[in-house]
Amino acid sequence: MKYVEISEKLKMSKIALGFWRLNSWNMSKEELLEYIEKSIDMGVTTFDHADIYGSYTCEKIFGEALSLKPELREKIQLVSKVGIKLVSKNMPENTFHCYDTSYNHIVKSVEKSLKNLNVEYLDLVLIHRPDMYMNADETAKALTYLRESGKVLEWGVSNFLPSDFNLLQSRLDFKLVTNQIELSPIRTQHFYDGTINLMQEKRVPMMIWSPLAGGEIFTSGDGNTVELRKVLERLAEKYNCEPDTIVYAWHLAHPANLIPICGSGKIERLKSAVAACDINLTREEWFEILVNGMGNDIP
Repeated sequence: MKYVEISEKLKMSKIALGFWRLNSWNMSKEELLEYIEKSIDMGVTTFDHADIYGSYTCEKIFGEALSLKPELREKIQLVSKVGIKLVSKNMPENTFHCYDTSYNHIVKSVEKSLKNLNVEYLDLVLIHRPDMYMNADETAKALTYLRESGKVLEWGVSNFLPSDFNLLQSRLDFKLVTNQIELSPIRTQHFYDGTINLMQEKRVPMMIWSPLAGGEIFTSGDGNTVELRKVLERLAEKYNCEPDTIVYAWHLAHPANLIPICGSGKIERLKSAVAACDINLTREEWFEILVNGMGNDIP
């Protein structure tokens, strides 16, 4: 497995494993621990969480499994996210769905994630969504405190457009190390809104959520998606792999340093993602996937 140097403090596996749907995987603690160990053996050591996943349940499920073998902590990178409040029976104090990037909420959320995951620090925490009510100075104060205290090694953001990223970065004395964005051959907006260009300009690697468009690439009956599948199947035959492997290879081929997140609890799907690290698509193949995914030619 290849690794990405995020900063002097942090490197991450080129494929990350996401736990957004962990509470629906129906795994026992022992089964989840086994999956974690198999992932590590495959070189997938970066595990992506958020405080709100599973209506505030997924981090605790993961933490209970990790507590069965706590020595694994030093072999992995734990990523989480903060800044969204959901109305949930598990968080009765939340009375309205909103964003909250205040000092108190960020610090409280990180400390709760540490407790749920049964760890002393998080490798990386992201501000989950741009907060239109954000006080950038106050948010930066929270990030700085948690970094200096050793509770969070590095900070990044998620779903930030260029203006959002630049605003928060302007208040910090350290570098935001990633922007986790949605990207797939049928969700290409960030190639055109300046986000990917800005991250490449600043040499900030990007984590990619929903790299397979939530499976839509392989289930949708839309004309462009049908044509895209034909391309993926042909390339899969050429490279002797699964079609989803080709999509992961499409992400890995981009020079902006993309880290796609596999969100599956099935080891076969994770193996397909990892296999992409050994595939080198040509420039022409990369554009063929892009064009068919968009459903129209480039100018």
